[in-house]
Amino acid sequence: MTALNDFFGARLDALHLARPVELSGYVTRHDGHLLACEGFPVSVGAVCAIETDNEEPALAEIIGFDSGQNLMSLYDINARVRLGARVTLQDEGTDIQVGPEVLGRVIDALGRPLDNRPLPSMADHWPLNGKEVNPLARNPVATPLDVGVRVINSCLTVGRGQRLGIIAGSGVGKSVLLSMMSRFTEADIVVVGLIGERGREVGSFVDMVMTPETRGKTVIVAVPADRSPLLRIRGAERATSIAEYFRDQGKNVLLIMDSLTRVAHARREIGLALGEQPTSKGYPPSVISMIPRLIERSGTGVSGAGSITSFYTVLADGDDTNDPVVDAARAILDGHIVLSREQAQQGIYPAVDIPASISRVADDISSDEHTAAARQFRRLVSIYLENRDLVMMGGYVQGQDSDLDVALQMWPQLVDHIMQPAAQKADFDNSRQSLLTMMGAGGR
Repeated sequence: MTALNDFFGARLDALHLARPVELSGYVTRHDGHLLACEGFPVSVGAVCAIETDNEEPALAEIIGFDSGQNLMSLYDINARVRLGARVTLQDEGTDIQVGPEVLGRVIDALGRPLDNRPLPSMADHWPLNGKEVNPLARNPVATPLDVGVRVINSCLTVGRGQRLGIIAGSGVGKSVLLSMMSRFTEADIVVVGLIGERGREVGSFVDMVMTPETRGKTVIVAVPADRSPLLRIRGAERATSIAEYFRDQGKNVLLIMDSLTRVAHARREIGLALGEQPTSKGYPPSVISMIPRLIERSGTGVSGAGSITSFYTVLADGDDTNDPVVDAARAILDGHIVLSREQAQQGIYPAVDIPASISRVADDISSDEHTAAARQFRRLVSIYLENRDLVMMGGYVQGQDSDLDVALQMWPQLVDHIMQPAAQKADFDNSRQSLLTMMGAGGR
């Protein structure tokens, strides 16, 4: 901030104008969470402190400019801010403090601890919006990552540095699946961004994930649903920045973002407040541009760096998998896992819809034998689901279709392979061998 004052002061001295004491102004407009103040040199994303009727100042973020004024959005919409209140630049908002000290901690979008323990000052910094990586310098996705879930390890094999979406409606076991991967993965570091979740769900997720065995390699960034949309966006960016920092340290990182949809909703709120024109389902253009920008920050690193394997949950409102956010995410991700409400209603957990799910790198990182077995598993599940109603109505006679006969005979084994208790870990080698044995016994 001193450097900024010196810079602008020098420019003003050159114009024979009065030198400013500090970068500050006064509130000139107050429309709910959107404020305007007298213009002073500052960039979008900077955090300002605003005087209130209470002793504690309110925090707001610069989101744009209009007619020479700075536009801000309050982090706390209940803050008692009056017209004429003094606004002072507090933080340029470009970097975050980060280091090994965040492991085992639960923090908010501004890096403040939520677990009632002090967080020491950290020496390292990382840009909140990440560092640009040359796509030609990135390492290829060449090694499988054990996520501890049998059906994913065997049928939708995940590679280190892959980006996947988990597409699901509400109440189909999404959070349980994420907690299983967080606890059972072989990744060196696990970064979880809980963005826009219910407060109760945040607490229960932390209790499930922060076990004595995993605490030393896990950090959670939690921004509940009742927080400002800017804090939800900043929480997603902070979680990604932490993952990037550890990737730069040579670590293999698992990044879980729950959920990308609620980050998009937050961006929609800000975009509409700034006057952007809504397009499909009310999403302004800034939402569709934000999704690839956030996702592309994960993935493999350059030579000598580690990788970020990322899972982004995408909420399919009303189980509509053609939602604009779902479409935009699917187009940029390296695969997607669809959770089926029908399977969840049958008690099949995790409710992974094998025919509708795909891992775009599975064939590149799996053996030919493994790939053939996974394809046969997918084929048998698809055949059974397509003909189940016909069989249940008595419209099929055994012997008419040999493939359907095999699918009907093996369906209990297929279901057993998909199902996995939440407290049980299934490592990659055992998951793969279980699939090979089953398909070798009756699937060929």
